[in-house]
Amino acid sequence: MLRSALIAASRSPRCRSAAERAPFARPIVDRFVAGTDVDAAVRTAGDLAGDRLISLDHLGEDTVDRQRVEATVEAYRTLLARLAWAGLAGRAEVSVKLSALGQALPVDGEKIALDAARRVCAAAAGAGTTVTVDMEDHTTTDATLSTVRDLRLDFPATGAVLQAYLRRTETDCAELAGPGSRVRLCKGAYDEPASVAYREKADVDRAYVRCLKILLGGQGYPMIATHDDRMLAIAEDLAARAGRASGDHEYQMLYGVRTEAQRRIAARGLRMRVYVPYGTEWFPYFMRRLGERPANLAFFARALGS
Repeated sequence: MLRSALIAASRSPRCRSAAERAPFARPIVDRFVAGTDVDAAVRTAGDLAGDRLISLDHLGEDTVDRQRVEATVEAYRTLLARLAWAGLAGRAEVSVKLSALGQALPVDGEKIALDAARRVCAAAAGAGTTVTVDMEDHTTTDATLSTVRDLRLDFPATGAVLQAYLRRTETDCAELAGPGSRVRLCKGAYDEPASVAYREKADVDRAYVRCLKILLGGQGYPMIATHDDRMLAIAEDLAARAGRASGDHEYQMLYGVRTEAQRRIAARGLRMRVYVPYGTEWFPYFMRRLGERPANLAFFARALGS
């Protein structure tokens, strides 16, 4: 129930407006969001790049305005140019949400999002890095995977994201486990119905492990996104059994979550990537982070009381 309430709040313009005006919000949000502009994003990437990889996300979603689509594409182009100029493109990629690129537009939304994503991918290739296409709620899964397949025709290193809590994901993993396929496996952050998703943590964990077995046993490049120590240990064991070297898979965590664990993983010579969001449209992302982990909500509550 709490997760459902937080996800609902993330979509409420009234809640968003109130949170963005609250004087206490910014210091708390700064734990999970690397500032509001490209300067802050590049600075954070530089701070992390010594021992970790980075995936930068220019925040924004559910865009139904063509001008905002163009603004988002331009924001990514600027970011990628700055990463190249700073010598960070070899350590940092970008993540994009197709709903921020117009996927939800009522006329030709999928075509518009594909065109916009192609332009971001072209800018990434020019900078010497690549793009991972984020996954959103289950109603967009087919369209998002179709867009990834189209992007890979010209930009084969384009990454896909799969959410283990969806009942369909084992099949998607098998289809995307081929040579060169970059796949980020996460548990999932949206409030999905039981008809399409596992709702209990134990069931989600079991599904995550089944998906790990498929991806780590395949020929692609798995990106293992979890903060769960048990899932991390299982992933390491499965990677060893599959004969994987440290350079042919990676672990991913969110900016501001388990920072010391990130450093420990990187210090062991494993590839550790941090998902770093930035921008002014932080509210939906922040609310999903609260819904994902009770520890995040406890941190927020302590900050409110201080």
